[in-house]
Amino acid sequence: MNGLNSLLDTNVIIGLLKGNEAVIPLLRNIPLQTCGFSAVTRMELLGYPDLTTEEKQAINQLLARITYLAISPLIEDLTIQFRQQHRVKLPDAIIAATAMAHGIQLLTLDKKLLVKVQASQ
Repeated sequence: MNGLNSLLDTNVIIGLLKGNEAVIPLLRNIPLQTCGFSAVTRMELLGYPDLTTEEKQAINQLLARITYLAISPLIEDLTIQFRQQHRVKLPDAIIAATAMAHGIQLLTLDKKLLVKVQASQ
């Protein structure tokens, strides 16, 4: 085991950066060092065209405290299966598959996605 217990969805990381109160209960008693994030999340966060230098620095500083999880062939296969079972966007499917591949819980503010992930486990 890699010491991880949670995968942070993009919306949770944005919530952390913006001080969203809805994120606090999700992360209560969960140290960031035990969390990971998907390669897709990094692309979503840093791919926004109007990021300021300060926003980019804040994102990179936060991501440096969390474990990066690359897309592997297993994640690709699980993504395909997940999309076949559930009608979700490709980024959401990759993030869900990343959590499943690593055997960790997905922390997300997207309740519909969470229900689909839980149904697939």
